[in-house]
Formats: sequence, structure tokens, C-alpha cells
Amino acid sequence: MKVAIVGASGAVGQEFLRVLEERDFPVDELVLFGSTRSAGRKYVFKGKEHEVKLLQHNDDFKDVDIAFTSAGAGTSKEFADTITRHGAVMIDNSSAFRMDEDVPLVVPECNAADALDRPRGIIANPNCTTIMMVVVLQPLEQLSHIKRIHVSSYQSASGAGAAAMAELEQQYRELVEQKPVTVKKFPYQLAYNVIPQIDVFQPNGYTKEEMKMYNETRKIMHSDVKCSATCVRVSSLRSHSESVWIETESPITVEQAQAAIAAAPGCTLCDDPANLVYPMPLDTAGHDDIYVGRVRKDLSDDCGLTLWLSGDQIRKGAALNAVQIAEYLIKVGDVK
Repeated sequence: MKVAIVGASGAVGQEFLRVLEERDFPVDELVLFGSTRSAGRKYVFKGKEHEVKLLQHNDDFKDVDIAFTSAGAGTSKEFADTITRHGAVMIDNSSAFRMDEDVPLVVPECNAADALDRPRGIIANPNCTTIMMVVVLQPLEQLSHIKRIHVSSYQSASGAGAAAMAELEQQYRELVEQKPVTVKKFPYQLAYNVIPQIDVFQPNGYTKEEMKMYNETRKIMHSDVKCSATCVRVSSLRSHSESVWIETESPITVEQAQAAIAAAPGCTLCDDPANLVYPMPLDTAGHDDIYVGRVRKDLSDDCGLTLWLSGDQIRKGAALNAVQIAEYLIKVGDVK
């Protein structure tokens, strides 16, 4: 198995290296690719040093079986044909192909088999907030069809990359030292603040991030569900959280929902409010599962439930989900 990582020096690229090693993914040969900025850097994988190669339009992907790409939508679009030309499966972490009809959008806990139908050799990894939410909603969908979702996300600095995490830490240092605050990665200072905007605004008043949650949820779950989202950047460093309200066709009890979530793959129930037990970013960072708590009936709707979830979006929201897609392909014999 020859595996490539495109965008190896970024936050998700580095997480790919950790996840592949932790899960003992069957890598016989690993090749790393990056931009002119990162070409030449060296990273250790399973005790062996690997140097980042410059991503170019050539035959470097000729013997690659699986290519994990996380270098931005523009790079993915430009190099997709180069990466897949010789038969490599491209599992792409950008937004480039997510809504293309001939590219499957996959969360293995929900629609793993969609990955088998990929006419262009590309599988899209969904948006991090969408992944986290659908992993939790899938077991509830099995109890009763979900008609409507309202969700507010509380997204950490890490969602904007390693440089954004560094900027948040820098801002806190500058504030303590009473220095001017550096603001580059976000429209405003994030330290001691929340910013009710992630990505650019669309003509309907929603941001691209919010519309991703609407469109991607429907595609992944093969559902007519409607999702109204408000996505907010908060000053936590790593792990996103979401407050989710759903309306189902038939009522679901709290106990039914808790049992379904507790038994679902990729979910951990963390729900004991009497003892102040609920998921928080500080606790979920670095873990694979999505943690769920505060499950309760909605007071305004007999068919409504509301819950809180938190998870590491660099892992399950990005690198881990992509690796799990590859593991599924290997399991069913769809790649070497």
C-alpha cells in the first residue's frame, strides 16, 4: 500500500501522520507533498524520516493507492487529475468537490457504501461541523425520521488551521503584556471574544459554513431534512461544540435517544447533569469520538429533542474521518 499526503505540513496533514501511525494503517510506502513553502521539510513516520516533495504536475502519483489531500480547494481542483490519473483514490478534505453529483460525500458511520461509487476516483470528506453532527444524528434517524435541524456551532481556532491557533495564543500573550493585539487570521480579535461569522456571507444572509451544514447533511444522510445553522468562532483552542435541536416525525424519549447514542459507533454519551457531567472542548480534544450530553426534550415541540456535542474537528472532523474511509475501502477489498 503506497499512501500519499498532500498538504503534509498543515494542521490536518500533521494529524494524518499521527492518525495513520496510531491506527497502524497498512502503509508500505509513504510520500509527502506540499507547496514551495513546505517542500524540503522532514517529518518522522513510524521511526523513519520522510521529506516533503513539491507538488507538481508529473507522474509522482503513478503507484499511489490512496492520496489524502488537505491543501485547500484551489489546489485540490488544480491537481485532481494529476493525482487520480494512474488510479489513486483521492480522499479530499477540501470543499472543492463535496456537492458534485459524481463525487461521494462520506461519513463511514452514516453512508460508507457511497465511497464505492466514485466515477472520478475522488471521495470528498465533509465539513467538520457536518461530520460531527451527522455521526450523532444517524442513530436518532433510525428511531424516527428527522424533519428539521436547528444548530449553533461553537468552533475553535483550530478550525482555521495551525496559524490561527498560534494567533489566538499570541493574542492572549499580547493582552497580558499590554501590547497591541495581532489580528490576521480572523476579522476581529478572537481572544476574550466570539465572532458570529465563519467563512463569507451568502446572498441569503447565511455564511458558506452554515450552508455547508444544510447541503452536506442532506447528501450524507440521503434525506430531505432542513438544517438552519449559525456558526460561531469561539476562543477555545481545539475541538468544536454544537448545540443541536431536532424535530422528528414521531416523538423520541430522552431515554431512547441516550441509549441509541451510547450504542452508536463514533459516539460517547457523557450525560449526567446532576453531577455536572457534559462534554467540553478541553476534554474532547485529542479524542476520536464525538461526545454527547444534555439530551433533553424540547419544551416547545412534542417531537423535539435538543442536545449538546463536542469533538475534535481535526481528528473526526478531518483526518480521522478520511482515514476511516480508506480503512473501509481496504476492508471491502476496493483498494489493494
